[in-house]
Amino acid sequence: MNILFVGDVFGSPGRHIVREHLPHLLETHAVDLLVINGENAAGGFGITPAIAEEIFDLGAHVITTGNHIWDKKEIIEYMNVPEDSHVRGRRILRPANYAHGAPGYGYYEGELGNGLPYAVINLQGRVFMASSSDDPFRKSDEILGRIERNSGAKVILLDIHAEATSEKAALACYLDGRATAVLGTHTHVPTADERILHHGTAYQTDVGMSGPFDSIIGVESELVLRRFLTGMPGKFEAAKGDPRICATLITCNSATGHATHIQRIMLGE
Repeated sequence: MNILFVGDVFGSPGRHIVREHLPHLLETHAVDLLVINGENAAGGFGITPAIAEEIFDLGAHVITTGNHIWDKKEIIEYMNVPEDSHVRGRRILRPANYAHGAPGYGYYEGELGNGLPYAVINLQGRVFMASSSDDPFRKSDEILGRIERNSGAKVILLDIHAEATSEKAALACYLDGRATAVLGTHTHVPTADERILHHGTAYQTDVGMSGPFDSIIGVESELVLRRFLTGMPGKFEAAKGDPRICATLITCNSATGHATHIQRIMLGE
């Protein structure tokens, strides 16, 4: 079984480059499960229902997000659906360790066309991030227990949206053998540490950004420099130059869920 995870889609350049490359990536690698992080897809900050629909139309089974999920308020109603609903809004996730009562859901259990069950989990780190999030380690234990009782899915992908590399690596080690893949997002910088851990979990500290690389993590460089140099607040705007798609391809044993291969992908125009 082949899984393709596309890193943080940033603004219209990110959406453009993903549209350009996804069809041949899906065909070339015979992708069975497609997961896309879309939290910055709307101008670099948040995601709207219309853009979520656009990403689903590209073939995404699940959309994960992170700390910018509420930047576009209209997404709240789109995500606030019954847990057993089959509408697309149920398949866009916010971090599962957000406070109880937050709109939407933090994990999704689905089934591929061949009947194979799978699960996708979205978590957020706490180191250098919002301190109100629950412990991602214990929350992952809780969710894995639910998945085992509900669908029994062995193929489980986890998006850990976090700042600290140590926290991401620690979570991957903690879940080694219990998740097919633990993939990091949030920093927008792809890391060259992709590997299969001892008990069969694929890991990469950060998949990277699908967006404009002629920028400072997606934002117009001059605007970021001005804030660093003056300390004054200012509106950030998404850059446009040198769009690239960053993604990670994982091959796993569908019966055990254990990963057998992991590959970084970066493609420009």
